[in-house]
Amino acid sequence: MDVNKIRKDFPVLNRKVNGRPLIYFDNAATSQTPKQVINTIVDYYENYNANIHRGVHALSQEATNAYEGARQKIQYHFNAAHPYEMIFTSGTTHAINIVSSGYTELLNQGDELIVSALEHHSNIVPWQMLCKKTGALLKVIPMNEDGDLIMDAYDELLSDRTKLVFVNHVSNALGTVNPIEEIINKAHAVGAEVLIDGAQASPHIKTDLQALNVDYYVTSAHKICGPTGIGILYGKETSLKRLPPYQGGGEMIAEVTFEKTTYADLPHKFEAGTPNIAGGIAFGAALDYVNSIGMEYIAEYEKELLIYATAALKKIPGLKVYGVSPNKTAVISFNVKGIHPYDIGSILDKLGVAVRTGHHCAQPIMDFYKIPGTVRASFSFYNTFEEIDAMVKAVEKAAQMLQ
Repeated sequence: MDVNKIRKDFPVLNRKVNGRPLIYFDNAATSQTPKQVINTIVDYYENYNANIHRGVHALSQEATNAYEGARQKIQYHFNAAHPYEMIFTSGTTHAINIVSSGYTELLNQGDELIVSALEHHSNIVPWQMLCKKTGALLKVIPMNEDGDLIMDAYDELLSDRTKLVFVNHVSNALGTVNPIEEIINKAHAVGAEVLIDGAQASPHIKTDLQALNVDYYVTSAHKICGPTGIGILYGKETSLKRLPPYQGGGEMIAEVTFEKTTYADLPHKFEAGTPNIAGGIAFGAALDYVNSIGMEYIAEYEKELLIYATAALKKIPGLKVYGVSPNKTAVISFNVKGIHPYDIGSILDKLGVAVRTGHHCAQPIMDFYKIPGTVRASFSFYNTFEEIDAMVKAVEKAAQMLQ
């Protein structure tokens, strides 16, 4: 990997913030977008902007071919069995809600769902809403001080009443990589399905869906150098056929009369209305881009960044890192004793360093540690060791100013 060459692909990395070169360490919220993906979006709107699947004219055919070609790229990247198992959504949250909404018709009072203590709100709230509608019970896999799930407790929660388990692949707040293979296999042993939130894993880990044997996997393009407003719900063909449609409208129907409607086959059953066509095509281009670099090289380099940054930050007096699992991605959540994370984040911004502060839509994690939030620095393959050095100096300066 030639990081300096890669950085030239990202126009935003050339800008300044508050008169200083931008250091972008908020990649867990959204990654930056390379010129190759930006050009793909521009090319669509300049040269073949048209609706898909419905027109016989040339532009519509070109748009359809590009959109469905992107679906095949996504299938190949994640190694799904069929392209029609990849449902385009507006993002991870939308994808989770499709499944939770469908399960309204599949659950009975007293059925049980299992979630982990490490979840983003988007993988908690829809299931709470589902339990309220159906009378199902929500149970939680607890976490330990290191930020790992307590798997013995998971074993005790599983039973023949368990219908669905939903866990993130990687914690957005701590970077912990969960043992999803074990979680999936144990859930299947009691007859339960599993949904994995892959939003934070997809930028760092090449996921093989068939090897995982997972029932549902969801992610967003904007975490993987793609645009916002587009994501994927993967579902096994058998699982998706069990679910009722999430929305009614054009494209998701086979035949409509005022007496009866029959629904289209996969994937169109879940893709009502005009989709984010440019976004879908650009999602494919983003995967082309990261695969041209090599996901294995990306993972190796980001691990080096994580090790380097963790060691450097821990030298700062009073600084505590939250989430110290030996198996984690390039995310560091930390606080400096006696200083609110927002105050540190504000000073870092003045120094050109973009980090995230707060509870990161993961309030149960913050409640576990009895803190209001953290400063979160999250790295990508276009970041450098020199940027980490600058961030560490900025944190040191902030700590001196605020203590």
